[in-house]
Parts: sequence; C-alpha cells; structure tokens
Amino acid sequence: MKSQKSSNSYRWWVVGMLWLVCFFNYADRQAIFAVFPKLEEEFGFSKAQLGLIGSSFMWVYAAGAPFAGWIADRVSRKNLILGGCIFWSLVTLMTAHCSRLWHFVAVRSLEGFGETFYFPASMSLLSSYHGKETRSRAMGFHQSGVYAGTILGSWIGALIAASAGWRYGFYLFGGLGTILALVLVKTLREPGRLGSDATGTTDNPSTVTTPLGFRQVLAMLLSNPASIFIMLAFLCANFVATIFLTWTPTFLVQKFHFKLAAAGLSGTLFIHLASALVVPFGGWLADHLAVKKQGGRLIVQMGGLLVGSAFVWGVGRASEVSWLMVAMVGFGVCKGFYDANIFAGLYDFVVPEARATAAGIMNTVGWGGGALGPLAVGWFTGSGTEAEQMGRMSQSIGACAVIYLIGVILLWQAFRLANKRTSRIQAPALG
Repeated sequence: MKSQKSSNSYRWWVVGMLWLVCFFNYADRQAIFAVFPKLEEEFGFSKAQLGLIGSSFMWVYAAGAPFAGWIADRVSRKNLILGGCIFWSLVTLMTAHCSRLWHFVAVRSLEGFGETFYFPASMSLLSSYHGKETRSRAMGFHQSGVYAGTILGSWIGALIAASAGWRYGFYLFGGLGTILALVLVKTLREPGRLGSDATGTTDNPSTVTTPLGFRQVLAMLLSNPASIFIMLAFLCANFVATIFLTWTPTFLVQKFHFKLAAAGLSGTLFIHLASALVVPFGGWLADHLAVKKQGGRLIVQMGGLLVGSAFVWGVGRASEVSWLMVAMVGFGVCKGFYDANIFAGLYDFVVPEARATAAGIMNTVGWGGGALGPLAVGWFTGSGTEAEQMGRMSQSIGACAVIYLIGVILLWQAFRLANKRTSRIQAPALG
C-alpha cells in the first residue's frame, strides 16, 4: 500500500519536474519577441525581417518534429528531454552574441531543432504515468508551464533589455536552463511504455508495448480521419497563437505606447495568466466528459475556440487599453480550455506505442502552418506606410477570429466521426 501511494505521488512529481523544463522551453523562445523593438532600433530590421526571425524557429521546429517523435518512441524519453534542454539552453546563450540578421535566423533555427524533441518525449512520458482518469489534468497542469514561461520570458527579457541591454536576458535563461537539466538527471525516472486499447481509454500496466514504424503510425492516423481533423484544428489554433506570441509586445509599444518592459509583461500576462488559471479546470472537465462520451475532450476544445473567436476579434478592434485588456483576458480564458487538451484529445485516438510519433506529426502540422502567421503579419504590416502599419496589424489580429471558427468546424467533424463508431477504435492491421 505504501509503495502504491509513493508511486501515485511520484507521477505528480514528474508533472512538476517537466513543468520546470517546459517553463524554460517557452521562456527561451519567447524572450526574443519581447526585444523586437530593441532589435528594430539597434539593427534597423524591418517588420518582415523580424517576422522571418520569428518564423525560422517554427519551421525547423515543425520539420524536425516527426523525426523527434519517431526517436522518442524508441529511446529514453528522459534523455531526450534533458539533453534537449541543455542543447537549447546553450543556443539561448549564443543568441546574446548575435549582431546580424543571419545570426538571429541561425540561432533561432538551432533553438527550434533543440526544442522539437521536448513535447513528443514529454507528452509520451506523461501518458505513461497518467491514464484516462488523470491524463488531461496532468497535461493541463503541465501546460501552465507554457504560460508561465511565456509571461516571464517576455517580461524579464524586456525588463533586462530596458535596464541593462537586450543580451543579458539570454545569459540568464540559458544559464538557468542548463543547471536545471543537470539537477533533474538524478531525479527524473524513465517509466515503461504501458499498453492500452487504441482509444487510449484503458491502460494496462502489465503490458509493455513496442514502437510502431513511422509508416505504420502514418497509416493508423490516415485510417482515422478524426485524428487528421484534430491536427488541422491545432494548425488553426497555433496560427493564431504564434501571431500573438510574436507581435503582441510590438503591438502594445507602437499602437498603445507602452514602455518596453510593460509591453513585455502586459503582452503575455493578461492572456497567459488567464489561461494558466483556467487550464486545470479545462483538464478536469475534459477528463469527466471523456469518461462519459467518445471524443468528450473535443467538446471542451470546441467551446474554447468558438467563444475565443469573439475575444480575438475584440483584441484587433480595441482602441482603448481597458477594452484591450478585457479582450485579452477573455481570449486567454478560452485558450486555456483548448490548450488543456491539445495532446490528450489526440491520444484518445492513438495507441500508446505511437504517441510520441503522433505528437511529432501533430507538431509538424501545427507549427509548420502556424509559422506562416508571424511572417504574414510582418509582411502585411510592413507593406504600408509607417502611419498605416498599426492599423494593418490590428486588422490582421482581428482576422484571426475567422481562423478560430475554422478550427471549430474541424473539431466538430472529428467529434462527429468519433461518435459514428459504435465499437472501440482499433489500430489498422499491420503487415
């Protein structure tokens, strides 16, 4: 009994340890966006060039994700997580020494390569510790590390940039991330890969699975159109998210005349703190519905995107700071309901031995398409005169509401298909 209680306690300690790694995963990638106004001022980068810096990370991140997932289904996920953390932390340190456009594009690309291994490995590892009853809650709590890293990465990066220079924030985050990874080498344990039925709703601790080949995983996903719709909905949600992550600090500085540090904080705090507070409830609600109905997690995600579309439109249309903040908080709340179930929703349709590879493919779809968002906004905004640029950026942000509504339609199709099947979803026959 004591051993079982200790094991139950440790699985939540795992969530906490991965939360810390996830924090630096996002703090390192977000810090650059907070200092865009400083880079524009010091190096004369155009909006399109800044958009290229932001998108270069995402393209490499997306391109490497299937390979990262395939590797994570075959080797120690612990080693991938901690080795990746050390790699991307060292790249973050290198960012402080950049002085030309190609320098920034190169280090952001390397950062994307290092970080692409994290989510396929960590989501698969968490799913080995947490079954149907707790999976959304565990992944939802882990997701709050994304928000904390986004908020503090942006704010601390901007605060240090305003007082000591933009380079010193990268020294801070890179150094602390390296230390964290070395500490967790002794405390994070690699679990077995537990077997379950193909819907991911029943874990059997007596069964240890073997990984599937990449073509087998792809065939399994293609044979189940619901999983494809879920991935395309993630593309829509990520398209909007990457625009907000990249351009909100600049939007606040140049349209609403925020100070750099205040923009770095406000540009992320109101959205992501609201998400962090809501995501545990979104996870609990999704776990509750998943037990009662096939595709129950998708209901929570649909509601988040549907209501969130109105707040996204409100951010783009706001002309006063007070209304802007209300819209940003509302957007953050709705985003939290969707984000709590990004991978948990997919895992209801994927067998355990394919989860890391499936997560990698999903990241490729979501981040590969999402990377076009910052570049498109940079190009559209920069094509006008200086006086027109903020009006164009407002229009671009408001138009993201349409992208959210497309995501709702895609999730509804996935939900409808999931409930057409009266028997449990099974993996396709493998030769």
